[in-house]
Amino acid sequence: MAVPKRKMSRSNTRSRRAQWKTTVVPTVVCANPACREPHLQHTACPSCGQYGPRGARRQVVEA
Repeated sequence: MAVPKRKMSRSNTRSRRAQWKTTVVPTVVCANPACREPHLQHTACPSCGQYGPRGARRQVVEA
């Protein structure tokens, strides 16, 4: 296992850690016209339980 030979200075450590950023979670609007709530992509809508915009919408979760 690699072990650092020298102590890393505070400025170097903090400059490296400054690159750690969070990103906004991408959400989409529910395909159900009655619902239109934002939810995570590729998941069922937590408020109405429907998934997918195509044809007959699929009810996958009891609302």
